[in-house]
Formats: sequence, structure tokens, C-alpha cells
Amino acid sequence: MKNYCRLAAVLIVLALQASRPVAAQTDTSPPKEADLTAKVDELQRELEDVRAQLVALKKDGKTGDAPAPGASASPAPAASGSTTPTIASLLGPTSLSGFVDMYYGYNANQPASRTNGFRFFDAPANQFALNLVELVLDKAPDAAASRTGYHIAVGFGQAINAINASEPSAGIGFDQYLKEAYFSYLAPVGKGLQVDFGKFVTPAGAEVIETKDNWNYSRGLLFNYAIPLYHFGMRAKYTFNDKYSLTGYVVNGWNNVVDNNTGKTYGMSLGWNPTKKWSVAQNYMAGPEQASNSNWRQLSDTVITYTPTSKWSFMVNGDYGRGDRVAGLIRPVFWTGVAGYVKYVVNPKYTFATRYEYYNDHDGFTTGTIQHFNGITETFEHTIAGHILTRLEYRRDMSNQPTFLKGANTPVMAQDTATAGLVFMFDSREAK
Repeated sequence: MKNYCRLAAVLIVLALQASRPVAAQTDTSPPKEADLTAKVDELQRELEDVRAQLVALKKDGKTGDAPAPGASASPAPAASGSTTPTIASLLGPTSLSGFVDMYYGYNANQPASRTNGFRFFDAPANQFALNLVELVLDKAPDAAASRTGYHIAVGFGQAINAINASEPSAGIGFDQYLKEAYFSYLAPVGKGLQVDFGKFVTPAGAEVIETKDNWNYSRGLLFNYAIPLYHFGMRAKYTFNDKYSLTGYVVNGWNNVVDNNTGKTYGMSLGWNPTKKWSVAQNYMAGPEQASNSNWRQLSDTVITYTPTSKWSFMVNGDYGRGDRVAGLIRPVFWTGVAGYVKYVVNPKYTFATRYEYYNDHDGFTTGTIQHFNGITETFEHTIAGHILTRLEYRRDMSNQPTFLKGANTPVMAQDTATAGLVFMFDSREAK
């Protein structure tokens, strides 16, 4: 601003001197040639000073002070912090995000093992525990910029141990801490056919691995027992419009990077959004999961979500699986389950969520015992400053068989737990 004021003052002086009439001078005699030459030289010097100031203004981006008349026209230093790089600018099209998820869990049965029954992701009880620390590098393919992309998610904690527990390496292999890792290519087919190759989470289920993206803190029985967690192979997704999308899968099977047979599992997912309030996801998978390729496991998974207002949301998830063979049973095993969810948003900081689920392991194939469960979960969520998420949860699981443990391994038919969870989140895209 000082530059502009100084420059304006010089221009005003020049204008006054150039326009002053000769009659206003004290000496009324005609001016001598020497006087005119001196005046022209003085005006020329002042004009050169003005030019120098204009050059200085252009060099320093019109933010610094212009030099005084006669001074050197060196540019002023840039404003402090104007060139400080951000994480988003350093990463470019790649985003870096993640979270730290910790909790304290209490089990009223006080089991000697300090472990919640039939719970994978929040198994430790009556102690502080680390659910998951996750870092995600993501670059989405784009038809205009680059048709290639990638997604890499690594983690540490109880959840990542549960995810990779079924691998032959039993937690000591190359993918011990790897949740997802796949390469993407957006093929120029219609509006774009995205093809992914690598390890990715399953499309089935109403819940996901990350606590922060679920309505409740703990994962339900259907998520633990009715569906797979991840796959290794290929998938291709085509979005027809804002209402319909279709995805096809060819993968090794359920929860294995290293396949246990020579067969492959095939699947298809249909996404349908008839209105902004309704969404439907239908998933179907089939393929051999046992050592023998002759017995095909089939899974049908349906998720329906209804959001009538900005405060109320409802969701229903249904699962039906069958096909594996076990000794002593002439027919294939099967399992069924259904879960209902209700979420109420009081305001952007406070939310209540309720989950009810019923799971029937008809042949004891998934849980180890022929039994059926009923479960109810109540969760209160408080968001702090947008980056810290806290949840308080009460949950009661009930079985028709005494399969929960109380005290020194006494079988009982129910389990009551309380959990206080804390999740800290970050995302480099928020800095753009």
C-alpha cells in the first residue's frame, strides 16, 4: 500500500509542475534556454524514478514497498508463509489419510481369559486395547488427468490381526499388516470401466472394518460370521448413471491371498439408488472354498438403506450362505442372518444408533456350535472438533446355547459388555 501512495504522490507532483502556467512565476521575463533544459532534465530524472518503481512493483508481486525515488529498485521479500508447502501440495493427486482407534472394554461376565465371546475386532475385555491404527495412500484414476490409480492401506492392532488370521502364514507373512493394496485402471469404455487388481475388502455386509465408518462401535455377528472380510483378485465396476452400477469379481476366495485350491470364486454386485432417500446393494458370490473344488459356497447379501430426513436413517442387512460339506451331514451346511439399524443425528456433534441382529448357525459351521443368537447394541457418539470421535456403547448378546464364558470358564447363555472408544482421524485432502 505504501508503494501505491508514494507513486501517486510523485505522479501528482509531476502533473502540477507540467501544468503550472508561466504567469504564475515571480519572474515575468521569458524563460532562458538553460532554465528550460534544466527543468527537462529534472523531469526526466523523476520519470526514470517512476519507471524504476513500476518495475519493482512488478517484481515483488505488488506486495512489498517500492523504493524511494533515487533508490535501487530491488524487490521486497515475499510475505511470510506464502511459499510454505502443504502436505496436499507435496502429495499432488495422492491423498494420505488415516486414524488411530483405541478403546476400553468391560465384560460383566468377568471371563478368566479377558476375552469377549464371538467378537473378533474388539475381543480384549476388561482392559485398554488398540483396535486399529491405519494409514491409507490413495490415488483415484481420472479420465482427464490419469487413467491409472492405486490404493494402499496398512494397519496395526487387533483388527488387522483378525483380518489376516486365516492366511496360511498365520500373521507372519508378507501381508501381515496389509489391509488393502490394489492397482486401478479406468478403461475408456462408455463412461469409464474401472478395473482393480490386488487385495480389497469384500462388497458384502452393512458394516466395514473401520470403526469410524460404522454406526456402532463394535462389529456385529453378521459381519464376523456370515460374510468374508476381503478378497484377492480382480474386480471391474461400471457406473451407468447416478441410479445404477454393476461390479463383477473373479477372486481366489474368502479371506485368502494364497489360495487353498485351484478353483476361483465369482461374484457380482448391483447398486441401485431409486431416489436420494433409498439405496439398495445386492451381492452374490459363489465358488469352491474347501480343498476340494467340487463343493461351491454361495452367499447372497442384501443391504437396504432409507434416509427420510437429515436426522433419521434406517438400514437392513440380510445374509444367506450355504454349500460347504462337513462329515456326518448329507446336505450342504447353511447359515442365515438379519440385522436392523436405526440412527438419529441430534446435531453434527451428537448421534444415537441402535442395532438389532439375529444370526442362526444352523449346522454350527461358522461358530463351532449349532446355535442362534439375538443381539442388541446401543451406541452414543460425540464428535469433537471434527477430527476426534468418541463412542460409548452397551451391548447384550444372547444364545440359545451356553456358549459364553463367565468367571473361571463357566458356560452361560448371555454376555453384557460396555465399551468406550476414541478415534482420532486425519486426511491430507482437508488442507486443500
